[in-house]
Amino acid sequence: MFSRVLKILLKLLLPILGIAVLFSIYFYFAVQIEAPILDLKQLKSSERTKLNDSTFLFKQNFLRKNSYGIWEMYLQGSPEEIGYSHGILSQELMFIQEEAFVKQIKKMIPSEKYLKFLKYVTSFMNRNLPDYIPLEYQKEIKAVSLFADDSFDFIGDNYERQLNYHAAHDIGHAMQNLNLVACTAFSVWDSLSVDSTLLIGRNFDFYVGDKFAENKVLMFISPDSGYNFVSLSWSGMSGVVSGMNNQGLSITLNAAKSEIPFTAKTPVSIIAREIVQYASTIDEAYSIAKKRASFVAETFFIGSSEDGQTAIIEKTPDTTILFRAGTKTEQILTNHFQSPVLFNEKLNQENLRENATGLRFERVEELLNTKTSFDLNDFVSFLRNPYGAENKSIGLGNELALNQFIAHHSILFKPEQKKLWISTKPFQLGAYLPYSLEEIFKNPSMLMDENFGQEVIAPDTLQLSTTYKSFLSYKKLRKKIEFAIEKNSTVNSEVLESFTGVNPNFFYTWELIGDYYVNFGQIDSAYQSYQKALLLEIPNLYEREHLERKCTAIAVNEKK
Repeated sequence: MFSRVLKILLKLLLPILGIAVLFSIYFYFAVQIEAPILDLKQLKSSERTKLNDSTFLFKQNFLRKNSYGIWEMYLQGSPEEIGYSHGILSQELMFIQEEAFVKQIKKMIPSEKYLKFLKYVTSFMNRNLPDYIPLEYQKEIKAVSLFADDSFDFIGDNYERQLNYHAAHDIGHAMQNLNLVACTAFSVWDSLSVDSTLLIGRNFDFYVGDKFAENKVLMFISPDSGYNFVSLSWSGMSGVVSGMNNQGLSITLNAAKSEIPFTAKTPVSIIAREIVQYASTIDEAYSIAKKRASFVAETFFIGSSEDGQTAIIEKTPDTTILFRAGTKTEQILTNHFQSPVLFNEKLNQENLRENATGLRFERVEELLNTKTSFDLNDFVSFLRNPYGAENKSIGLGNELALNQFIAHHSILFKPEQKKLWISTKPFQLGAYLPYSLEEIFKNPSMLMDENFGQEVIAPDTLQLSTTYKSFLSYKKLRKKIEFAIEKNSTVNSEVLESFTGVNPNFFYTWELIGDYYVNFGQIDSAYQSYQKALLLEIPNLYEREHLERKCTAIAVNEKK
């Protein structure tokens, strides 16, 4: 009897097992990414020179850390030469960056099983990624990856990881509930600009933890083909999120609401890289964007010296639109589409209804209505502004503000002068450093001299001594309370009072206090805290509904 049952079970299970084995074999080969072939003979014959812990040389290329904490890198040559030099110069930074990225992902997604599942899903999604990345960038990324650390092999081999990281920005766009991306950009020209030339400001609010933003790298790249350009991002990044070329064409990325992608196309940072390397006008930038297929919705803020204005390229997986300012001499971009073609699309309207993008857009409009013309200092004051509409205090860290204290970097462009200014820590509150592309590409070694001259924009000493101190206290106390909830331990009343005192107008302050009270059965106090939170400025519908559900749950339990 037993043998008969066993035979029946085997008959049923063997086909299933066979299918599983075949699928495993298919999956293994399907997700294998073929790496490009590199010619590295001449490169491998040279070694990196380390002058000190913050200055490295390799052939004509170099990496050094300036006195403000910004890493400056100069790279030149073929894709292999640029990538290899990038990797060998910044290998320590690459490890720090990848470690910070992986730790933050594990913090946001603590389940090892789910992380493992996502790894396989991502690998399968990105199996055709090289098909959508120009060969020159594949070669560059491959050369960079030679210096990636093997300790992260559990995610994938070095090349696969570096390639996939270029799509991480896109996935962050799609997963907007993680609050990874909430950027702002704006521009003025002609009569609205003090000197009548184009002026652009931008905050890159791509947050993957404080550690990830510590080592910003400003890369000056002189490729064998295309234009010389500058890119501000992080080590290991060949794509561009904020950049400008020596023709005075600038580009920044701003996310738009996307469906979660199920197959990879061209990462938006690679599209931006191609634009800044090969376009000199708005029309040329549009032509490049149009020929590439993206797998998320994205907006590219393009500034052009030749055109003397900005324009927005709106892109979805199946549509690319060029949106110009028309008769206006200003343009604003947050995180939604504005063109007649895409404005009324369902996802875009959901985005406007559910998230902070529309109200942040209106906040920039409000600031641009405060004067009749603007200069660099005006734009910096906007980028640093932590308040809501009518300068109302809405809580430090609120997504409705231009300054949310999460920016990886903040940047100003003067395309007609081929100049840019970049923020230094902390966030946008430190000095903004000036760089002239014409001077630097004429003589790259001048970066070593560190002579920023009179064009440095001073730090915001008032906010540093008041607002920022409060924000640091808030973050420190928040961690204490979150840890207490996680470990089911208590904190004294002074900690709770201090916490509500340093950031009383931020909804999350009161929500977290409510969570703490719930954890210890103080239901009335929890309900009151949640109600206080609901009276404050909550930046998106998801968080408001989440709070309302907590209140409803308490009310239902009270009735029982």
